[in-house]
This record gives sequence, C-alpha cells and structure tokens, in this order.
Amino acid sequence: MKQLLQNLRDGQAVVAEVPVPTVRPGAALVQTAASLVSAGTERTAVSFAEKSLLGKARSRPDLVRQVLDKARREGFLTSIEAAFNRLDQPMALGYASAGAIVAVGPGLEGFHVGDRVACAGSGQAVHAEYGLVPKNLLTPLPDNVDFESAAFTTLGAIALHGFRLAQPQLGERVAVIGLGLLGLLAVQIARAAGCHVFGVDVNPARVELARQFGIQAAVRTEADAAGQSFTHGAGFDVVLICADARSNDPVELAGHLARDRAQVVAIGAVGLSIPRKTYYEKEINFIVSRSYGPGRYDPGYELAGHDYPAGYVRWTEGRNFAAFLDLVSSGKVDLKPLISHRFAIQEAPQAYQLITGKLKQPFLGVLLTYAHPAQDLAAARTVAIHPAAQRTTAPGKPVLGVLGAGNYASAMFLPAVRATGGVVARVIASASGLSASSAARRYGFELASSNEDEVLDAPGVDLVAILTRHNHHARQVIRALQNGKHVYCEKPLALNGEELEHIFRTLHGLEHPGLLDAGFNRRFAPFSLKLKPFFAGRGEPLYAHYRVNAGYLPSDFWLHDPQQGGGRIIGEGCHFIDYLTFLVGAAPVSVSAQALPDGGRYHQDNVQITLRYPDGSLGTVTYLANGDKSASKEYLEVFSNGRVAILDDFRRLELVQGGQRQVFRATLRQDKGHQAAWAAFLAAVQDPARPAPIPYAHLWAVTQATFCAMTALQTNVPVAVPPLPEEF
Repeated sequence: MKQLLQNLRDGQAVVAEVPVPTVRPGAALVQTAASLVSAGTERTAVSFAEKSLLGKARSRPDLVRQVLDKARREGFLTSIEAAFNRLDQPMALGYASAGAIVAVGPGLEGFHVGDRVACAGSGQAVHAEYGLVPKNLLTPLPDNVDFESAAFTTLGAIALHGFRLAQPQLGERVAVIGLGLLGLLAVQIARAAGCHVFGVDVNPARVELARQFGIQAAVRTEADAAGQSFTHGAGFDVVLICADARSNDPVELAGHLARDRAQVVAIGAVGLSIPRKTYYEKEINFIVSRSYGPGRYDPGYELAGHDYPAGYVRWTEGRNFAAFLDLVSSGKVDLKPLISHRFAIQEAPQAYQLITGKLKQPFLGVLLTYAHPAQDLAAARTVAIHPAAQRTTAPGKPVLGVLGAGNYASAMFLPAVRATGGVVARVIASASGLSASSAARRYGFELASSNEDEVLDAPGVDLVAILTRHNHHARQVIRALQNGKHVYCEKPLALNGEELEHIFRTLHGLEHPGLLDAGFNRRFAPFSLKLKPFFAGRGEPLYAHYRVNAGYLPSDFWLHDPQQGGGRIIGEGCHFIDYLTFLVGAAPVSVSAQALPDGGRYHQDNVQITLRYPDGSLGTVTYLANGDKSASKEYLEVFSNGRVAILDDFRRLELVQGGQRQVFRATLRQDKGHQAAWAAFLAAVQDPARPAPIPYAHLWAVTQATFCAMTALQTNVPVAVPPLPEEF
C-alpha cells in the first residue's frame, strides 16, 4: 500500500510502498477514503525534520543534552550512531481519516466489515491506503456524512473538547482567537451550543470566511474595540485560543477580551507566558486543553479498548468524536467551505510543500484522497524491497528471516548482522509493516512483511531472529523450531515456566532440531573475554556484584505489563543473571530476592537478587530504577582467590592481582557483545560440531531464575531453581 512518510534526517516527505498492516485483536483494518492534513501539528513536525542537524540541535536542546549524557556514559561513536538511527526512522504522518472497514480483528465488538467510520490517532489514522485502528478510535458515520467531511472528526473533537473545558452556558459570549481550521470549527461548535460568538484573526480572508458562517469577526488590530462593542463593555465569558503562533500575543489578547473571572482555554499551540497583572486582576481561569478529550494518551483506553463509564466520564474522546459527527449530520457544522485543497495520495508531498509555505498559496482544509484498485489484501501484506533472487541461492549462506523491527532491531541487531555478513537477508516482518519496510530498505532485505508466516513458515528461511515483544517469544520460538529452523531469540525466551518447558519439550521431541540461542550478548563482549579467563583455575568460590542503574520507566510502559513484557526482572534482569552464570560457569541452584517499596511509583524494579551456585559462589544483581541515568548504567565487581575485577559499563575493565593492576579502556565505543553473540550463533549453525554458544542448561536455568526471583519477592524465602530435566 502507499503511505506518506517523513524522513527526520533530511526532511523529505515521500510516498512509499509498505505492507498492509496485520489485523490484530480489538482493531479494524480500514480502507482509507480521505485523510486530513493538520496544518498545525504536521507542519511543526515537517518543519523540524527539514532543519539541518544544527537547526535541530538548536530547536531541541533537551535532546542534545540526552545525546551528550549518553556519549559520556557509552562513548562518542555509540551515541552518534544511536542518534542517527533515531533520525533514520521514518515517521508516519497523519492522525485524522475516514474510510470503510475491510477486516475486523478478534474481540472487536460493534463493528463489521463494510462499516463506514471516522478514524483518529497518531500511528493509526495515518496518511495511508489502509490503517489499523483500535475500537475507541473508531466512530461510525451517520448515513448523510461523506468521507471527506468525516476526515475532519479528529480536529473537530479537539475543538469540541476545548470548548467543553470552558463549561460555557447557553447565551454566554465566546471569543475565538485564531480563525484557521481549528478556530473555524470552534466558532461553529460554540454557535451550535447557543452561544454568542466573536472571532479574531490576523488574516482578513479568514475573518471574512468566519463572517460567511454568520459569525461577527475582526482583524487583530481591531479586536479590542470590536470585542468591547460586541460585549457592551462587559467582556467575554469564554475565550478560546485556537491560534498557532510562537508569540505570546494570543494569550495577552485573551486577557484583554475576557471579563472578570472568565474562562480562557488554550487549544492551539501558542506562547504560554501569562501576563500576571491582567490575569490576576480579573482572576481569570486559564486552562491548556489536551487534545481530543479524556482517554487521550491512555493506552488502556486507546489501544486496549477499555472505555470509561459515562456516569463518571461523560465526554470521552470517543464520545466527542460521535458528538461532532452529529453536529455535521444535523447541518450545524458546515465543513465544505473549509476544504481548500485536495491531493491524491501519490501527490501528498505537494500538500506538505503547501502547508510549509513553499508554494506560497493560501490554504485551509487540505485533504488527501485515495483510489483503491482491486488487490489481494493477503498478498499486499508482503512487499518486495530489494528483489535479488540470485542471492537466495548463494552457496553456503543460510537465509535469514527476522521478526520485529523496533528500536533494538535497527540500533543493535541489524547493524551487527550486516557487519558480520555470511547470511542472505531474505525477509523482515513487523505487525505494522512500516518499521519492517524501513529496516528492509536500510539493511538490504529482499522482502518486508506484516505477516509473521513469511518468516516462520517460509521453506527457504533457515534462520529466524525473534525481536518481537516478549509475549510473542515462546510461541514464535516453538513454531520456528517445529518448522526446522535455527532460532536466535532476543531475551527473554519465555514469560513463565509453562512456556519455557514447552520450548524445551519441543526441542527434545524433534528428530533433527535446529539450534536455539538467546540474545545474552554481554557474555560475548570483548571485556568479558578478558574478565572470565582472569579467574580461570580460581580453586575457590567467587563473589560477584552486578549493579544496574536501569532508570525509571513510566507506569504505562509496555515492559511493566505482566502479560506483554513480563516485568523488568523477567524482561531485563535475565541479562545480568546470565552474566553471573557465565562467570561462574554453572547454573544457579537457588535465588533469594528483596525489593524496595514501590510507593505507587515503581513496579518491583528496585530489587536485589542473590544467586547461589553449586560450588558455593554467590552472585548479587542490584537492579535499580530510582537513580539518575547520567550515571553509568552497569557496574560489576568480582572477587575470588586474591583477585579483583571491576567492569564499569563496558567502557573500563580493571584487573587486580598481586598488587598489579591492568586497566583496559574503550574510549569511543561501548561494546556489549551484540555482534560477537550473533557471530557465535552463526558459526555454530554452519558447523554442527560446534557446541551451542550458550549451553542449554544455562538458557533454562537463567530464565527459571527470573521466575524464581519473582516468587522470592512474594514469599520472602529463597527459591530453588528447577534443574533442566534429564530427558531434555
């Protein structure tokens, strides 16, 4: 399908061919008929992307500070590569569209194939021939509302929510500052609610358009006097700021127009320096409106489909969508005069030249339209990116398929695969298809897909790399093994003991199983290969303390979700348990754990885990979310047999023995072993005589140890780690 994308590095808006998204539970696949270009939000994004690197740095000094902090911790080259990787990610533009449902995901109630709907949401209602939209961001269309009008629903809900925040009463006087698209929707909403409406804009043409709607309006230079006349000197009960301006003038004007104890609501993006004297003397209530209404930015509402009861939250964003469409259906809001331009999706870059001023034409409502030739939707879920059939027959080279194309894939894994070589990059798949197509273009994959079957079931794929979210790992590992493929799974292998046992039972039951490996990369890092031999022949147990300054994650971050991410100990702590297991050279036999109180802020991610090993060695992982990220993330100390090793964030290794000190430094780049881990897996695949890069007993025990740690946190007693069953 065709989709409009923004390149953040060079600022180019391009229409790319990307896979049609896979239908997921609770969502509908919508064939887009029209989408609305936001002259405010999208113009801001495009303008930022078009800046030079220096311009980007000047406009976002906060991001520059993050890069500098990362450079101090991880090295200059590592940080620059991470920053450019972010800039190379394509940005999907658009958040307001309308169309017809062509497929319904499991569990989506109230919608059917063929339903006409308005769609909302960044990342969902995008400028593309098809969009995958969850339940609460879908709204059925009244029969007399066409797709072009319905594409205004999202913006209409923004205006409606801002209007509701002011709590206006019938007959009150409402001033709207800024008569662009948002302001012209706001004046019609206020009029429909029985208010006396007055508009202000710097552009005489916009003022004239407002007058055509029957609204009294004035240019900015006449606003004070005209407003006084309109209100008979009493001032406005409500002032809605719908302007898009960097200056503080709209806020200052609102203060002048408002009556004593009035309501001022900032809906547009404007300067927010409140002039104290004016607002203090009138005791004005100033509110910043947040998008479409209650539910916005709540993943439980927008993505999981959990609605709020109307008795507690009368006007959610979804109910605002429906209310706005009712106004359109009844004729109380007229959208046709607001449409100034239409572009076919193939011509979409011209729309962005228009809204950024390059075409030097006036504009208002800019629509993208879509013509849909007949096509096989199932086939459209896979797109050829670098077709090169001769490469798939390269002798001795295994064929690689990748599941998942998120930040880890693009920043760590795929660069390591490219640097290592030795494989045919056949197909990469992601649920949305967009990230897969971007990764395929950057890293030379022949195909991009939104269909995991293209990786898991394809007979020509020998190796499967699983980089998806954690709840998919066990299922995808098992299916790939059953299809005779070698599997490299980015941690964790599983989220519970039943999943892990199923994986190993599958391995045991296959006559010729493929190789299984997990992405415990730290044991393959260059400093690790110096550190472990330092304790060779130690002749006594060792003690190791691994301190992890993991940093705080918001409560709604997916990793905290037990069903999706497994929590931070299972999802991330496994890395550090594996490293201690690597140093000792044996699987842990018991685990104890304690945690700081969460205090409503944390999620069992300030934890101390102690592991006991068969030879009496002890390892402690102190995993913390309550620190400052500017400090080093990982710090390891190891003691045994008169020797001490200190590993600081894989940037500095110190080995001390007999009063002698060796120090190794990685000045420009932090190397945590990602490429070496993949190379070891690839070597073992190509030479069956080689042992597995990570012993299966370690894969089993490390994963089990994370489950035991969670049990130990609940019971406050040590938990024995189940050994790998002999039959496995």
